[in-house]
Amino acid sequence: MMKRLVSVLALCLLLGTGPAQSGVTLESFKFDTPSEELHFKKLIEEIRCLVCQNQSLVDSDAELAHDLRAEVYAMVQDGKTDAEIIDFLVARYGDFVLYNPPVKPSTYLIWFGPFALLLVAAFLLLRAVRRQKNPTAHEITPAERARLDTILGETRPEQDKQQ
Repeated sequence: MMKRLVSVLALCLLLGTGPAQSGVTLESFKFDTPSEELHFKKLIEEIRCLVCQNQSLVDSDAELAHDLRAEVYAMVQDGKTDAEIIDFLVARYGDFVLYNPPVKPSTYLIWFGPFALLLVAAFLLLRAVRRQKNPTAHEITPAERARLDTILGETRPEQDKQQ
């Protein structure tokens, strides 16, 4: 029994480490100076992976991210400026490729959408709280009271009937 448990645990450990090690492989690019490498890494941190969408090119292991890193590396080696590289990527993939897209009519939803949703949610919450605070109490007529008493089979004290 103990050997079987150890075998199962060993198998789980082996299966669990496979994907973690395979995700670590990034291309190794050659740079002339450490500042050039730092510049490249800073640039690809600002660019979003189009496949993963919540990761930068630095973090992503998608095939497209590998290709984009190689493309950015080639442009950096050709001496292109950050603005030229970013303009090229935006022209090719749209503003979504940037983690901080510019504020313009096509990106208003990205920039102001969360605030608009927050305002709508606050308005709906306030309206619900106000409705709960002021419940409308309806008075019943003497005829409805009498009918209710007969249905419930209760007799009310004389004091209540006089009111």
